[in-house]
Amino acid sequence: MVAMVAVVLPLALAAGPLHADSIIARNASLEASEDGWLLSSDFDITLSTPVEEALSKGITLFFVLELEVNRARWYWFDQRAGIAAQSYRLGYNTLTRQYRLSAGTLFQNFSTLQEALAVLGRVRRRPMLPLNALVPGNTYSAAVRMRLDLSQLPRPFQASPFAAREWNLASEWFRFTVSP
Repeated sequence: MVAMVAVVLPLALAAGPLHADSIIARNASLEASEDGWLLSSDFDITLSTPVEEALSKGITLFFVLELEVNRARWYWFDQRAGIAAQSYRLGYNTLTRQYRLSAGTLFQNFSTLQEALAVLGRVRRRPMLPLNALVPGNTYSAAVRMRLDLSQLPRPFQASPFAAREWNLASEWFRFTVSP
């Protein structure tokens, strides 16, 4: 019996979670344009089962795309060159059976959740910083992440300490260098 537990336990630990719920940042870049500094990034988004169930029952999910840009200084703390955030809403309409992804006043409808998450995770040329935020000739350290904004959820979902891990979806900060 002990030998069976010794064999099964490492296999169960190596298998990982039954349902991988996460947001993973794949890449990111900033480019200058006349509209300012434009962010392009890719995220793989997988929702946990409780989050998917809540969405299918009409709970709107709010995601936040965050960008931080700093300039390293050897003589003092890093200088913050810019910080920006963009909010997205993901909802499900039970009457039309469509998912709606919104950013500000713009929205798009999708027939499947996978389509909506693919578009949410594909950020292309999103204006994030003014053009004068980064000075040519300097090298900057930038970081981007996407997370589920738990503060926008209804109060019963915010108060449950048992569901906190299943609802805490956020990518790690993806760090990259910018040299204007």
